[in-house]
Amino acid sequence: MKADDIYEIFKTLSDPTRLKIVAHLIDGEMCACELLENFHISQPTLSYHIKLLENAKLIKTRKEGKWSFYTIDTERFYETANYITSIANRSKENNKKA
Repeated sequence: MKADDIYEIFKTLSDPTRLKIVAHLIDGEMCACELLENFHISQPTLSYHIKLLENAKLIKTRKEGKWSFYTIDTERFYETANYITSIANRSKENNKKA
């Protein structure tokens, strides 16, 4: 994973609405209408946030007719966690040497 990817992920997740969308998707797939019930925002605003999450590859979209269903891209979150863990491990190793 590149530093640019990490930057994009953190920038995307820094918005409270997008972070809340991800939190709602932890329990599984949801359609836009279900997500919208949890927020006081318009459908176009939800679509904007969803698009940014998709662009950062944090969520996946599945189309079924006119409906869109969203899930967390678990692999992307694991990659991000592994990247952060590797930084912590390297820092810990370097601090032991000092």
